[in-house]
This record gives sequence, structure tokens and C-alpha cells, in this order.
Amino acid sequence: MAQKTFEAAMARLEQITEELEDGEISLDKSLKKFEEGIKLAEFCNAQLTEARARVEMLVEKDGRLQSIPFEGPDRGDTDLPE
Repeated sequence: MAQKTFEAAMARLEQITEELEDGEISLDKSLKKFEEGIKLAEFCNAQLTEARARVEMLVEKDGRLQSIPFEGPDRGDTDLPE
């Protein structure tokens, strides 16, 4: 997977889950698939965390919602307008 998307990672994670549930593969292959699944789950979790933070950055100003750029720990200050 050259450039992962959330949707592609979730689809692969579902496929891995089905393969592991079938129980038709060796223990060694099962462990490798499990490790791949863990990495995919971490990727998806990071994507969801970033998306949640971006949604939380919607603030009300002058009676309407306004979007402000997300500035996370690696992206600078997190000062919100008053």
C-alpha cells in the first residue's frame, strides 16, 4: 500500500480479521497478519484522532460557527481566538 488512506486501511484490517477468524493459516502467518493488523489499527486511530481534533476546532464567533486551523503539538500553538 503505497499511500494509505483510512478507507483502504480499514478494508485491509477487515480482510485480516476474516483471515484470522477462519483459522486456515499457519501460526507464523497468523502472527504476521496480526502484526500488520496492529499497525493498521494504529494508523486508523491516528487518522481518527486528527479528524476529531479538526472537528473540535470549530468555534462559535459572532453567532456563527467558524473553522480555525488545527495546530497540534507538532504544528505550533493551540491558541484559540476569544
